[in-house]
Amino acid sequence: MTSVNGVTRESLLATNEEYRKLHEEHLVLESQIKALSDKAVLTDAEQVEEVRLKKLKLAGRDRMEEIARGAH
Repeated sequence: MTSVNGVTRESLLATNEEYRKLHEEHLVLESQIKALSDKAVLTDAEQVEEVRLKKLKLAGRDRMEEIARGAH
């Protein structure tokens, strides 16, 4: 159980709509990235897409951490 300022991820998922939405997007992005990484060879377009997805995932995670730090 992850805790930031005494707030758990589970409680944020239950009470914070933005956090819940970001978490769901994070899971979808993770799945899409895994699908690309499972391929033996990526086309140039797939490589660009993989980088784009990773940046989106990181930005979402950063925002989730920001929300967790601000929750008391």
